[in-house]
Amino acid sequence: MKLGSAIMQVEGLRREYVQPSDFIDRIGRRLRGQGKPSPVQAVMGVDLDIRHGEVLAIVGESGCGKTTLGRMLTGIIPPTAGKVLYRGRDIAGLHGQQRRDYELAVQMIFQDPFSSLNPRMRVRDIIGEAPVVHGLVSRAERDDYVCNLLRKVGLDPDYRERYPHQFSGGQRQRIGVARALALKPSIIVCDEAVAALDVSIQAQVLNLFMELRRDFDLTYVFISHNLGVVSHISDRVAIMYLGRIVELADTERVFSQASHPYTQALLKELPVLSAGKRRFDPISGELPSPADPPSGCAFHPRCPRAMDRCRAERPLMQKIAPGHWSACHLNDTGESIPVASGTPVAAVSLQTDPNTEIA
Repeated sequence: MKLGSAIMQVEGLRREYVQPSDFIDRIGRRLRGQGKPSPVQAVMGVDLDIRHGEVLAIVGESGCGKTTLGRMLTGIIPPTAGKVLYRGRDIAGLHGQQRRDYELAVQMIFQDPFSSLNPRMRVRDIIGEAPVVHGLVSRAERDDYVCNLLRKVGLDPDYRERYPHQFSGGQRQRIGVARALALKPSIIVCDEAVAALDVSIQAQVLNLFMELRRDFDLTYVFISHNLGVVSHISDRVAIMYLGRIVELADTERVFSQASHPYTQALLKELPVLSAGKRRFDPISGELPSPADPPSGCAFHPRCPRAMDRCRAERPLMQKIAPGHWSACHLNDTGESIPVASGTPVAAVSLQTDPNTEIA
């Protein structure tokens, strides 16, 4: 699929959370000689562009800020600093009809397909309420509109009278997809949208995403920790660590010529099809606290190739090849890291039998 120009841009995006404290907590901290608690820096200066028609994957460990970034893209939470530009306009300055158009154009599919659906509402209302409220369809047209969307996501239109608890996990996620499509979006942010599903169901939902991308001319921001899935569905991959993007490149290049040691460490943990034996070597240490990030490069406490410079100076993102950006001091030394041989194995097989019953 041919990709277009940037439909959304992120410039210096930051998000901090300040821990709330009551009177007793403040007195206790003062008696212990402590000042105010440090803010949690969930996202720290992210720059990114999202191209029309692409699948951009954002990958990283739990706690790296992926979900926070996704929710800022959709306007669910505001940034502490920085800008989100949609079609060249800062969303913070949009009001009235322009703000409404943006909120309809950027939708989100959440990780848990059960908690994201109102258990007191029937499917026809979960999917059809927002389009009616925003004037996309009339109340008289709602039923036909909902039925058509259910068919698009592979569900029987007769299911529209049921409640969420009457469906399986895969079916509930399809309902979440239909709800997002109901507002005719341009961008869909998928926050670990298949992580809570059985492996056999993941393949069906991922195939559905690709079919809808083609049919509705959609752009996806696919948030995931599963590099196997990402290798099959994404056009570009952004690797995120402790609130920052540390590597960005086309999917093929990330898997064949990764530059950052963190990306390399993630790839080493990915199963591969290879005749030889391979030692499992997990990343040492734990993700540092975003309330107290390390000095210099945030990855240096866990990096086997850390230098004195890494402990003192934070590396900046720099272009190391066409379309390939990396934030690592090793790029300045000309050193490289060998890439694991073999073909990545996805957590699911995207080639499913079309006659398989939809779950």
